[in-house]
Amino acid sequence: MWDHPQLKARERWREVGSSVGPLPAMLPPGTWNDGPRMDPVPALGEHTDAILAELGFGADSIRTLREAEAI
Repeated sequence: MWDHPQLKARERWREVGSSVGPLPAMLPPGTWNDGPRMDPVPALGEHTDAILAELGFGADSIRTLREAEAI
C-alpha cells in the first residue's frame, strides 16, 4: 500500500511524529486551504489524566486508579 502509484501520484502520504520516531500517515479525504491537521500520534496513556478529569474524576480518584493499576 505504501508504494501504491495513485497514492504516490496524488501525494497522499505525510509523516507524523510519534514516540518511536516519524511514521507514514495517509492524509484524510477532503481539501483545505492550509492543509489538514496532522498532529503527532499520542503516546499510550498520554491523555489519560486529562480525559478522566474531563469525565469528572478528581485527582484523588485518578491516583487511586493508578495505584490499583487500573490505568
